[in-house]
Amino acid sequence: MSNEAACTKPSPASGVVRTTPQHMTWRRSMSEMETESLKLAKEYLSLGGARRAKIDDNIVNTRLWENDPPEAAAFWDKHIQSLPEDKRREVELHLPTINAT
Repeated sequence: MSNEAACTKPSPASGVVRTTPQHMTWRRSMSEMETESLKLAKEYLSLGGARRAKIDDNIVNTRLWENDPPEAAAFWDKHIQSLPEDKRREVELHLPTINAT
């Protein structure tokens, strides 16, 4: 098998997609670009966090209709609630929204 064949895989749309070192670098850099606010939001949600973002006229806040599991509540209080308002807003923007889509 040639090196070219080892670096390709079929694609339904175009027939062949090449995976080059440049593509692999781009994928790695995209994951490295994950912001701290996104990481915090993902961790909170993975702990069962139930808060939802409410965005109205560029004003962002959260709603909580059901109690967070203790782990999620503790994480929110320790890592998110204590952030400066602008940084907390960035995290809140990554939460699922109650706004109509």
